[in-house]
Amino acid sequence: MTHEMISRRAILVGATSLVATLPLRTLAQGVGPSIHVMKDPNCGCCSAWIDILANDGFAVTTEASAGTLLMRYKLDNGIPREMVSCHTGRVDGYMIEGHVPVADIHRLLVERPDAVGLAVPGMPYGSPGMGPESARDAYDVFLMRRDGSIEVFTSYAAA
Repeated sequence: MTHEMISRRAILVGATSLVATLPLRTLAQGVGPSIHVMKDPNCGCCSAWIDILANDGFAVTTEASAGTLLMRYKLDNGIPREMVSCHTGRVDGYMIEGHVPVADIHRLLVERPDAVGLAVPGMPYGSPGMGPESARDAYDVFLMRRDGSIEVFTSYAAA
């Protein structure tokens, strides 16, 4: 009988612990940082990058913009012309230009450098949203500093 009581007690304690931690698990898997993305409404690669962010737990909002208006938004927010790509995100005070990998965005948010943000200029094949990573071209993620300097934040080798 004692063995049976312990087993029931163990089950009850385990079940109670599981129920008590469900809200924490939901937070960990649910809504992460909020990111607002300005993008051309007809761009499929932008939508693919946004899906990657959402699947990683980012709370993503989007706004359609194109042409001169989108370029003005980029320049007004400190993104140099040589760093421009197809879409622009804003997360926790940082600008994210182009197909920046999620891991680099997380690193930026942890390290919190004095910077405008990160950029992957152009649209390198195999970057997030631009085809399979297994066949990617080599590319760099750049850190755009507030003083106007630009440095390599992360380098990705060709696969």
